[in-house]
Order: sequence, then structure tokens, then C-alpha cells
Amino acid sequence: MTEELAAIEREDRGSKGRYVIRGAGGADAEMTYSNVSETLFIIDHTEVPDSFRGQGAGLRLVTRAVEDARAAGKKIIPLCPFAAAQFRRHPEWADVLNS
Repeated sequence: MTEELAAIEREDRGSKGRYVIRGAGGADAEMTYSNVSETLFIIDHTEVPDSFRGQGAGLRLVTRAVEDARAAGKKIIPLCPFAAAQFRRHPEWADVLNS
């Protein structure tokens, strides 16, 4: 059984933070990040529980980070393999990719 995707929440705790989609059974889809500077952050991990699979939860998390980076004039280093793969698939995100 798959869950309906909820809104994405952002939790910023200074040098670290995460984007999260909360699941009904307590399982969260999350993407964590580390703030390097005022204008740069690293996406370091993405985890999507089986109950969210096939619904685009991971892509939604990375897309939200890209949107937030754009709005704040920041750049992203996608160290997480999933996030890096999404950046390769979405050349339109090049403006926020730290090269």
C-alpha cells in the first residue's frame, strides 16, 4: 500500500537541516543537507521508505531544495548519489549547481 504524499516541510537547524514528507505510519521521506556558507549548501542524503516508492517523493524533495536555493540566491553541491542523478537529469537546474 502506498501513502498519499503530504506537503514538504523544511527543518533548518543552523549548520544542518532536512526536507521531510511525513508519512501516516511514522515513516518519513527525507533529504538532509549541510550549510557550508551563506550561499552554499550540500545535499548529503536522501531516504525514501518503501511506502513512498513510485510516487516521486525523492524528486519532490530535491526539486523543493532547488526552488529554495533559487529563491535565496544559493548554490547546491549534490553529494548524495540520488540528488546528483537528479541534477544530471534536470539541466534546467544548472543555475543552482555549484560547479
